[in-house]
Amino acid sequence: MFVSILRQGDFLIASIHTALDDTELLRFQEDLVTQIGTSRAQGIVIDVAALDVLDSFASSALRDLAQMARLRGAATVIVGIQPDVAFAIVRLGMELDIHTALGLEEGLAYLESVTSGNRAGGSALGALRGVDR
Repeated sequence: MFVSILRQGDFLIASIHTALDDTELLRFQEDLVTQIGTSRAQGIVIDVAALDVLDSFASSALRDLAQMARLRGAATVIVGIQPDVAFAIVRLGMELDIHTALGLEEGLAYLESVTSGNRAGGSALGALRGVDR
């Protein structure tokens, strides 16, 4: 398993466990965007802590994924960027233009601050619709 997508309340946590090739990255995009609708997620955390390199295609794919998620109504935060990856992104002039956080807890806190969702579930939106989460 290269990627896992888990639900945490009103959010999805997508952990990338190993470097993905271009085809796998595109499949990851499709799977995650589909899961946003299926789970009615209000935000996604993308955990890249296992990656020790992020090339231009991968950074572009993550940026596109964040835009797709926004169009589906979900905020995005990337967590776990390793120091070497951060240095490379800056030195190569790549721009992610995605909110980042140090770790999972900070990422979930950010999503709670910018959406009406929460990590425990049962958001105001769900309560208004009578949805039991």
